Amino acid sequence: MAIHIFQAAKYAGAYTDWSKSNLELQKIIYIAHMLHIGRSDGPLVDGLFQAWHLGPVHPDLYHRAKVFGADPVRNIFRTFDVDESASEIVSLSDTLKTVSDYSGSKLVAITHWEQGAWYKNYIPGEKHTIIPNSDIREEYENRVARAQSGR
Repeated sequence: MAIHIFQAAKYAGAYTDWSKSNLELQKIIYIAHMLHIGRSDGPLVDGLFQAWHLGPVHPDLYHRAKVFGADPVRNIFRTFDVDESASEIVSLSDTLKTVSDYSGSKLVAITHWEQGAWYKNYIPGEKHTIIPNSDIREEYENRVARAQSGR
């Protein structure tokens, strides 16, 4: 069962001491979503990511956090409880341990991978192109295969 995108944002924000921008939160949660889909056969968060110019974006999170611009997102998710034992939060925590120190540009580079779901679905100038979870699963599988081949 997926968690609400704002629960994921609240957990990621707290984990990073509310130091991440909207763009960075988007990419971190997307990476966790991809890993969770690949490892558990289900989505991390509800709703669908879209292929925007700067990578995968969850529109609900974007619109909630856009008031911060490029500044760190503050805790605007207080009403969303987080069950830290949920498998989705465990997946998000595992991802955060790896990527929470990455810069926004490094996170964008990761999500713009030419064999990835964003790249497959991005249409220049379009903002609302859905990235199907099946394409995100395929990205996970491509990344695993690449890692196993040593490339």
